[in-house]
Amino acid sequence: MKKVLPLIYSMVLFSTLLAGCKDFFEPKYSEGPISEDAIWVTDRRVREFLNNGYNSLLGRYNVDGNGALMASGSDEAVNSNLNSNINYFNNGTWGPLKTFDEQYTNMYTGLRVVNIFLEKSPTAVIFPATDRPGLRGEAFFLRALFHYELFKRYGQIVLATRSFSVGEDLNLPRNSVDEVVKSITADCDSAINQIAAKTTKEWDAANYGRATKAAGLALKAKTLLIYASPQYNPNNDLTRWQNAAAAAKALIDLNVHGLLNAADYPNLWNYTNTATAYNKEVIFATPAGSTNSIESNNAPISFTGGLGRTNPTQELVDAFEMSNGKAITDAASGYNPQDPYKNRDPRLSLFIVYNGSNFKTGSLSRNVETFEGGLDNDPANVNSTKSGYYLRKFISSNATYNVTSNTSVRRPWVLFRYAEILLIYAEALNEASGPSVEVYNAVNAVRTRAGMPGLPNGLGQADMRERIKNERRVELCFEEQRFFDVRRWKQGEIYFNSPVHGMKIVKAGSTLTYTPFTIEDRVFTDRNYLYPLQQSEIDKSDKLQQNSGY
Repeated sequence: MKKVLPLIYSMVLFSTLLAGCKDFFEPKYSEGPISEDAIWVTDRRVREFLNNGYNSLLGRYNVDGNGALMASGSDEAVNSNLNSNINYFNNGTWGPLKTFDEQYTNMYTGLRVVNIFLEKSPTAVIFPATDRPGLRGEAFFLRALFHYELFKRYGQIVLATRSFSVGEDLNLPRNSVDEVVKSITADCDSAINQIAAKTTKEWDAANYGRATKAAGLALKAKTLLIYASPQYNPNNDLTRWQNAAAAAKALIDLNVHGLLNAADYPNLWNYTNTATAYNKEVIFATPAGSTNSIESNNAPISFTGGLGRTNPTQELVDAFEMSNGKAITDAASGYNPQDPYKNRDPRLSLFIVYNGSNFKTGSLSRNVETFEGGLDNDPANVNSTKSGYYLRKFISSNATYNVTSNTSVRRPWVLFRYAEILLIYAEALNEASGPSVEVYNAVNAVRTRAGMPGLPNGLGQADMRERIKNERRVELCFEEQRFFDVRRWKQGEIYFNSPVHGMKIVKAGSTLTYTPFTIEDRVFTDRNYLYPLQQSEIDKSDKLQQNSGY
């Protein structure tokens, strides 16, 4: 029997599923194996079963097991660990026998869990019974999300809208993109209609992190945005853009989420502080765990324990405008290449550590030195920056990470946040009908919060398109958006098939000289718009065809 889906088949595994999985939502009830029948006749076990579906959510602070972010697989960054498999994305070796970020098994495992729940929950014991629609709404959301994660990687996929049994013929062809999008959005609608909580804070504290009505709307908007983009909309069907804009607008009109103020914004990802935990900008995130690994993996090397993994590129740094709103390439911007970080978009210093940046707080606070021979640019240290920059976004200034003292931070991976929804709305509306007051308002809300001036009046559709793309590049950097944005825009050959650069800084006395340099060449071909399916999966099914070019 050929099988295409790496799922849980046996009744033994099914009946012990609850016993071996981490439960994100407290309290945890079951400690040992239980029978299948015992699951569906006990309210707490029914809920625990659904909780297991959340275990397939993707936390993305460490995608290679050694501290890499997906940013290093795009033009946002390079990884200080030159042996990281994330470089498959960059060096032309990515293929069916050299896959990376392989989520096939994980997503289909999650799909099996939620499909079983959807099949069993209509007659399962749930108390009070009025909770049944909401629990099913969560399962619909998770099913939509797991299909979305597969869709954005592989394009056409095998839809799993029911559980599969071991005796079935699982040699199945992939569904069309139209069918996949229709299924995801239908499940989003089911979640939106059945989940009572509009936003996380409407749950009790023990259930923070569960799906909400707003999360369903966000996922629908993100799915429709991909569907409307050039990757899947080569004839530019404007209806698709209108549908994406409408989905984003529905979330905006729900009026339960918004942007954090400028003071709280740097701590958007830090849930140690209750003021920013499950804040109004976060629409949906993984459960928060206590860790200092993001700090230890990415802090500059001169700070004890810092591995400096994610090194932003000069391409990303150059995308940050001057504080007057002009690009650094504009002769009227006031940019000085020998004082390159002066008077820049405030987000540059919030997201990126550059030479002279102050890092840490209290007695550990000091300026970072990425000039040649500086404390944070040491060729003898294999982890030393490869670009002249380090990551600041996500990092808490209060965390410590050394062998004698560790202060951890509660941090989730944020899947959807309100700033992105505003930018989805602006992009989709601009593509559907050109610049408008609504387009300007959405983009300028994000810029104003960041301390940047609004966009100039009178932009045409093409100019507005480029400004929105750059706003996404800056605002959402390191959040795993750029990697997929460039693909849906069909601009991989432009941005990912060229060298990436860093900044060489030489200090002579008190004088610093800045010179951009090439770090490495990058390779991107037409096949790289989609992930390859693992050869092992292709070998199992002759109907499961490989993505083109692999």
